[in-house]
Amino acid sequence: QVQLVESGGGSVQAGGSLRLSCATSSIARSRGWFLGWFREAPGKEREAVAVIFDDSRTTYADSVKGRFTISQDNSKNTLYLQMNSLKPEDTAMYYCAAHSAGSISYGWDKTSTYRYWGQGTQVAVSS
Repeated sequence: QVQLVESGGGSVQAGGSLRLSCATSSIARSRGWFLGWFREAPGKEREAVAVIFDDSRTTYADSVKGRFTISQDNSKNTLYLQMNSLKPEDTAMYYCAAHSAGSISYGWDKTSTYRYWGQGTQVAVSS
């Protein structure tokens, strides 16, 4: 069983920064696995934010490009999301998710691609 545990959320003013962390199981570093960050604002669908593949390639949603950075520390089995220049529209519950090797990928930005999910961490950005 793969466990994902997010932390690091909080309240910040617009223009500020936060770093989210997601503790993962070591298997999530295996070939064929990849990890993503999603967010869900009240009344909206869950949307993809960023992904990091097993070869360390990264991809970002247009709304966060240039402001957010996804990374991982394999020695700590931890995924990160560095969020800079935060905007009120970034307010949401943030989730990390893992795609397991051998399962079908419908695209990095589709929730159905990811089998494992964390419980989420809340980010609130005030203007």
